[in-house]
Amino acid sequence: MDSFGPAKYKPYNRSSIQRTPHWERMPRDLREAVDVVSHVLPFRTNQYVLDELIDWDHIPDDPIFRLNFPHESMLAPDDYATLRDVLRSGDKKQLAKQIHAVRSSMNPHPAGQLTHNVPELDGEVVPGIQHKYAETVLFFPSAGQTCHAYCTFCFRWPQFVGEEDLHFAARDASGLAAYLKRHPEVTDVLITGGDPMIMRTANLERYLEPLLSPDLAHIQNIRIGTKAVGYWPQRFVSDVDADDLLRLFERVVGAGKHLALMGHYNHPAELRPAIAQEALRRITATGAVVRMQSPVLRHINDDPSAWHELWTQGVKLGAIPYYMFVERDTGARAYFELPLVEAYDIFRTAYGSVSGLSRTVRGPSMSAFPGKVLIDGVPTIRGEKVFALQFLQAREGGLVRRPFYAKFDPQATWFDQLVPAFGEPRFFFEDETATADPSVLSQPLDLVGV
Repeated sequence: MDSFGPAKYKPYNRSSIQRTPHWERMPRDLREAVDVVSHVLPFRTNQYVLDELIDWDHIPDDPIFRLNFPHESMLAPDDYATLRDVLRSGDKKQLAKQIHAVRSSMNPHPAGQLTHNVPELDGEVVPGIQHKYAETVLFFPSAGQTCHAYCTFCFRWPQFVGEEDLHFAARDASGLAAYLKRHPEVTDVLITGGDPMIMRTANLERYLEPLLSPDLAHIQNIRIGTKAVGYWPQRFVSDVDADDLLRLFERVVGAGKHLALMGHYNHPAELRPAIAQEALRRITATGAVVRMQSPVLRHINDDPSAWHELWTQGVKLGAIPYYMFVERDTGARAYFELPLVEAYDIFRTAYGSVSGLSRTVRGPSMSAFPGKVLIDGVPTIRGEKVFALQFLQAREGGLVRRPFYAKFDPQATWFDQLVPAFGEPRFFFEDETATADPSVLSQPLDLVGV
């Protein structure tokens, strides 16, 4: 258990990475891209990622390098050129204006996060909470709103850029507890970020403690979204309070709660190091469950063999394949997105190559405004090639698992680009005045504003 020894945590941002030997191994154009793009999208990495996960003989094509280091084409060509020129001019006022303009154009909070998912209690907004689906509440503790390293595709990127109007977090769990007491229909709390595992155990315990109260007996499942399993497995093995963390997990499980770590593994390279495998063994020994999820990403894991290795190795180590997502419509989406039909082919090929123990995974799934939309096939019906779709989760629970069809579009990369099949004017869940634009979909009354 202790054979790995302590590891010193060394985070790097735009300025500090330039003082590492790895920076010198990067061509000049890549260094410029890190400097320019990281003014818009957040950049942070650490010594473990640099030394153990990136294959520096294969940059820039190494998938973990692309997951951590910004690239020029993550911005639109005109935006990149303008930002680069403003940086060179030294005009700080114009630089701030240009950065804000680019960020605002990147759909920083998709799927109604700031308009339809924000809950209220006695007429007041409850900070740091999202409530989109009836049984699940998302909680953003302020102490967990950073990460050991930032993924360049991350749809939560607005949490890390320092603009208050793009950020949401809660300083404590009092508002969450009060809200949950009024909502007995909620069974699941997902603690997310950022990454809650950036917190020391004592801080995390203060957020978890209220959820163990008898007053919240209806909370059955506590989920913790984390990338630490891939980017800093020392958190569970050799950090100074790693054993305290595992004892906290045992306490949560002992209190009768199901504890699930939602492990964000984007590439099988993150599972190969011995310490990453030891982290999984230690977590699962507490009674907690690890579930694996990731979007399918161009340049990173757009190969069925990567998913085959990820899922089979994960199952071998005790992790449960959970979701393959479609890259969300935010941030550097143009760099990472794939046509939906290609995402489906990757999923289907990988799914067909693994045993039944790995087929717990679902996907490819789009976390769109009305819910999680699964691409369930590309059949030909009545002579028309279509996308077969269904909701795995929805704002309106009655929509779940009801099949519907969209006209096949080989170029479509997101749900709002699809139109109903068979000449229908709208999808079944849209009211008579709605269009295919998700921003004007009819809102179910039971969850609007909560």
